[in-house]
Amino acid sequence: MSKAVTAEDLAKYQQDLEKTPASAAIQKAVMNNGVLKSAENTASQTTMTQTFSIDLSTGKVADQKQSGRCWMFAALNTMRHSIQKQFKIKDFELSQNYTFFWDKFEKSNYFYENVIKTADQDIDSRKVAWLMANPQGDGGQWDMLTALIDKYGIVPKSVMPETYSSSKSNEMNSVLNLKLRKDAVTLRKLVKDKASDADIESAKDKMLSEDYRILAYTLGVPPTKFDFEYRDDDKNYHIDRDLTPKAFFAKYVGWDTDSYQSLINGPTADKPFNHLYTVEMLGNVVGGREVRHFNVTSEEMKRLAIKQLEAGETVWFGSDVGKSSDSKLGIMDPKLYDKNALFNTSFDMTKAERLDYGESLMTHAMVLTGVDIVDGKPTKWKVENSWGEKAGQNGYFVASDEWFSEFVYQVVVNKKYLSADEQATIKAEYDHPTVLKPWDPMGALASK
Repeated sequence: MSKAVTAEDLAKYQQDLEKTPASAAIQKAVMNNGVLKSAENTASQTTMTQTFSIDLSTGKVADQKQSGRCWMFAALNTMRHSIQKQFKIKDFELSQNYTFFWDKFEKSNYFYENVIKTADQDIDSRKVAWLMANPQGDGGQWDMLTALIDKYGIVPKSVMPETYSSSKSNEMNSVLNLKLRKDAVTLRKLVKDKASDADIESAKDKMLSEDYRILAYTLGVPPTKFDFEYRDDDKNYHIDRDLTPKAFFAKYVGWDTDSYQSLINGPTADKPFNHLYTVEMLGNVVGGREVRHFNVTSEEMKRLAIKQLEAGETVWFGSDVGKSSDSKLGIMDPKLYDKNALFNTSFDMTKAERLDYGESLMTHAMVLTGVDIVDGKPTKWKVENSWGEKAGQNGYFVASDEWFSEFVYQVVVNKKYLSADEQATIKAEYDHPTVLKPWDPMGALASK
């Protein structure tokens, strides 16, 4: 039975407020300064210093500006770190615009394929509604970036630099999503009218040609061959002629992308640890690499990340960056704001509860470049962000180990650091992972 709030209830709530210790003073503080400033715990700032027992040199941070390409920047940063170290090229960057172009184009095709697959469902079905809510966006995950690299390779930033729309993507996204939704109307009607496969494919081909033109106008045309010209840190001149993007990746990065595994920490009842998962309708390249997440405990995730850092390689990771963090200070720590004390109540939830009830999910990807280990255990982590040098300390953040436990949901490490049992499970389940629903929080795209 439902019960309305009565005048007597309101009078009681007001009395409870007045009985709360220092209520009037707290009210003034929050009204004048806001919640976070009033709840700020300065003690957290004294412990979250930029000093680490393992600290990899990575140079100047990149800046994704007003776009949601954090996942792309973070992944390309791990690769450019390798190039900087091997070829002695300080502050070198890979072209985020190049991968952005192909991601947008492939996502368009991926959207069309899903529209066709779900065309027999009502427009208000949950899957169709989810699909139409955001036909494509800037966000992504590690496997989506490697799917692009496997197909298209990468290029230096000098070969395909930033444009207005790559750095400030809202206008382009608005136009492209309008186009994709319009095309969805056409595709669903063709399926409903029992058009032939050839007619549907012909219509889709025309749509993709138009999408390519939109992206060419906004982002530029991706190069197919180029010369890589640079001067190294010792002032020696180099030029490498007639490279293709795939040849550039093979020569200057040289990674076997199959060697890297996405690990997630999703401690919810529907995701037993030590099993492989994928997410329905999550991806970008049709026929390319599919998303594969291996679910592990937070402690195992940390252990494997440390192994890779100890070997001198940085680590891509995904987190809920907006929780318990201050971008100006460059600090991420659950103790940074004491909201419980401020409001005299409890906001505490477990990590699983936050996932199940929509309070948290992965929103942003960054790079682990260091860790402070005391008595054999990590206490804080060094983080390379992609928000430019004005955020944090010259673009670098520090995350407490407790923050890692609570708000890091994904890391990517080389499979060689996994145990034999973990590798065997991944191999055995790779072709038949547990399929999660499209709206599962582990399918969230890093896009901050």
